[in-house]
Amino acid sequence: MTKIIQISDTHIVPEGALAYGQVDTAAALAETVATINRLLPQIGPVDLVIVTGDLTEHGTPEEYDRFKMLMADLDLPYRVLPGNHDRREPMRESFADAQWMPRTGPLDWQIDFEDFAVVGLDSLTESAAHGTLEPATLSFLTDALSGLGDKPAIVGFHHPPFAVGIKAMDAQNLHDADSLGTALSLHSGQVRLVCGHLHRSIAGLFSGSLCQVCPGTSHAVTLDQRTNAGNSLTKEPGGMLLHEWRDDGFLTHLIPVGTFPGPYPFLGVS
Repeated sequence: MTKIIQISDTHIVPEGALAYGQVDTAAALAETVATINRLLPQIGPVDLVIVTGDLTEHGTPEEYDRFKMLMADLDLPYRVLPGNHDRREPMRESFADAQWMPRTGPLDWQIDFEDFAVVGLDSLTESAAHGTLEPATLSFLTDALSGLGDKPAIVGFHHPPFAVGIKAMDAQNLHDADSLGTALSLHSGQVRLVCGHLHRSIAGLFSGSLCQVCPGTSHAVTLDQRTNAGNSLTKEPGGMLLHEWRDDGFLTHLIPVGTFPGPYPFLGVS
């Protein structure tokens, strides 16, 4: 049974700094890694961790080095995708020793497991907050899905392809998402879309497939759907998603970051 864990929006800043002057994102990522390692005996085996963008706040080599240092304690392999706070070339250089990191072009990759494949797409638009899929990325996706036949696929990227009612973030979603829908429509197998950017657990349909938005590891985008609401963060608990193939379909679990009391037996229940 194939399982992967998705984390997103770690927003690592230089040592000694707080993201937005408020959030210790490094401590949150360290706690996320510790949570994964602690839970592995209960939920494993897990094949891979994917990070769906915004690894860093400013896309600097210093921040990528700090991200990698924090992830070094993870007891699982991982792969990353860029978000709007990342920078493609510094990210490529930071992961240059990874065989899956493309040497040129968009940071797209694919990995095949027993039950499904994972296709990672680069939705970064340099110097902009919204997402786009370059022609090369759409071609990569089309070729990847064509090669899978009817094998299921998880397709990951950073920017959600639909609006969620948070006005400031909806302006930054995946633009020209119709081209993504066209590519997905050519695949005969099941598809689960996974993304980040919104720092919240949100699920919706896109082009006939369920799209699951992953919460951030350290803070949330404030859930404020008023038309005059500004863009802000709320210090809600971090989380991650466990995606697995069970019986004949995908299943996703929301896992909070941290340590909590329990487990306690249900007394009187046989």
